[in-house]
Amino acid sequence: MLIIKKSIFDDPIHALPSPENTTRVQLPNGITLLSRPNFNSPTLSIKGYLNGGSLFDPEDKLGLSYLTAFGLMTGTANHDFQSLYNQIESIGASLSFSSSTLRTSFSAHCLSEDLDLILSVLADCLRTPSFPEKEFNRQKNQMLTALAIRAQDTGAMANLLFDQIVYCDHPYQHPEEGYTETVQAIQRDDLPNFYQRIYGPKDMAMAIVGAVEPQLAADAVRQYFGDWENPSQHPLPIIESKEPLANPTKKRLSIPGKYQADIVMGCLAPDRHSPDFHALRLGNNILGEFGMMGRLGQRVREAAGLAYYVYSSLSISLGPGAWEMIAGVNPENIDQTIALITDEVVNFVSHPVTEQELSDSKSFFLGRMPLMLDSNSGVAASLINIERFNLGLDYFLRYPQLVQEITREDIFEASRRYLDPERLAIAVAGP
Repeated sequence: MLIIKKSIFDDPIHALPSPENTTRVQLPNGITLLSRPNFNSPTLSIKGYLNGGSLFDPEDKLGLSYLTAFGLMTGTANHDFQSLYNQIESIGASLSFSSSTLRTSFSAHCLSEDLDLILSVLADCLRTPSFPEKEFNRQKNQMLTALAIRAQDTGAMANLLFDQIVYCDHPYQHPEEGYTETVQAIQRDDLPNFYQRIYGPKDMAMAIVGAVEPQLAADAVRQYFGDWENPSQHPLPIIESKEPLANPTKKRLSIPGKYQADIVMGCLAPDRHSPDFHALRLGNNILGEFGMMGRLGQRVREAAGLAYYVYSSLSISLGPGAWEMIAGVNPENIDQTIALITDEVVNFVSHPVTEQELSDSKSFFLGRMPLMLDSNSGVAASLINIERFNLGLDYFLRYPQLVQEITREDIFEASRRYLDPERLAIAVAGP
């Protein structure tokens, strides 16, 4: 018997998140809730964010937002560290916080019957953290240990060095975790002070996906967050643009005792709202992601045998992004690898991609979509992404056309606008 499996695009109104099946509610205090019911699973996925990333850190205390986010679950006005975790573990749920450049994010997973409990714990952590001294000292020491490990990681240090080159004199040049000396300068009282200035409901977003009706989800969020206010909450700073490098710039960091060198080279990329976004994603996939890491993988690793791994990465968010080519190599192969990657970049911006490469890349992105939306967690993450970049609830309905209408010429012209082989930033870390 022949079974034909349908794509979610065959019935997009019901299968894809859309205005037809996703509810968006904005509370008076500035919190936006997106909810989508799915009664095929008894669980719920909750994801969200609020302003509060490393962009708010003082220059002499970089890493403060990172420590503050991880301190949210160390104790509150109502529960100590152990009590918080006992509540979560007693129902088999999970809750975590993380910090990035612009946001503090949270993620929770639980049974639908435990929505009230998990939201009460989430609200407790976000609204009344106490940042106990003992837990602060423990987390600070853990962070300093992690930074010491980072200093011996050739890949991490090459990425850090690349950011310092390509984002020179821009806030994005600093790592979210800060540096050893800036973390050492952070004291326990810095956390509640940072919290009071930065955390609050304005521009906060939350997605709840799973076995709950949207009205019930909205009522629960109003119950635990509806009266949250912080008049002193600072808005997200204006993110300045960044001019590309005027000349090629290469820096090398020596880490004695290592047997591998890592290379990160590339240039600036545009903001997420750029009309070139989809063309650049397809182009990057062809250059260094698809299959065995695209053209870079085929030429540098497979044909020349110069790298343990090589790939490209396109990082695009709010403000200037980065288009990177990354390789791990034997230190003897550094110069050859840089030359070969540069030559491949020259080829990429000299001729349009082939029709076959374009077709394969489009199939990859369209085929990946169902996998991204195959779980409550995936849908919640996608809804939060839509809200973060103001893409509209019909984004997934429009997505196939956005991908399909990209041409070889679109990729060619967009790549030439940003990928200049004569002005690459090159960072190397190794022995």
